[in-house]
Amino acid sequence: MRLTLTTASKIAAAALLLAGTCATTWAEETTLLKGNKVTESNLLDALTPEPAPVLTRSLKISRSTDAVLAPKKKPSASLLITFETNSSDLTGPAKQQLDVVAAALKNDRLAEYSFNVEGHADPRGLADANLLLSQQRAESVRAYLVATHSIAAERLKAEGKGDTDLLNRKVPAAPENRRVTIVTNTQ
Repeated sequence: MRLTLTTASKIAAAALLLAGTCATTWAEETTLLKGNKVTESNLLDALTPEPAPVLTRSLKISRSTDAVLAPKKKPSASLLITFETNSSDLTGPAKQQLDVVAAALKNDRLAEYSFNVEGHADPRGLADANLLLSQQRAESVRAYLVATHSIAAERLKAEGKGDTDLLNRKVPAAPENRRVTIVTNTQ
């Protein structure tokens, strides 16, 4: 009986460990681009999906469990887009960064994809107000890309995330928590 409990304990511990390694958040996997890192090349690298695996009728045996267990990450880039305090108005530097985003979205590598424009807020203030503000920020970015750069409106969907997906959990009021994330739709 003792051997069974020990074996069961080991299996349970392994399952918990495995579950912990598989549980990841998008914020941990998202590339944060700010300042001079917002380049067309960096955006193309962050937003271009990996090619679909080639399907064969053969059996592939591998010791690595990463490919099987890890959830497939959608290509995305978080941009440190600056807004006026408690506002969805874009600043001059934000517009310059979005000009670079537009160039990347017009590139042939991304031409066939649509994107979610996700607005985020830090947790200061009421949750409902943060959700509304994050939606307005996402819509502001979408409107700028459509109106200024003629990105097809149907390629961009604005979505407010509120303060639920913090990039910097240690400092909730950090600027990187007030951001816009561009996520490639791969379906």
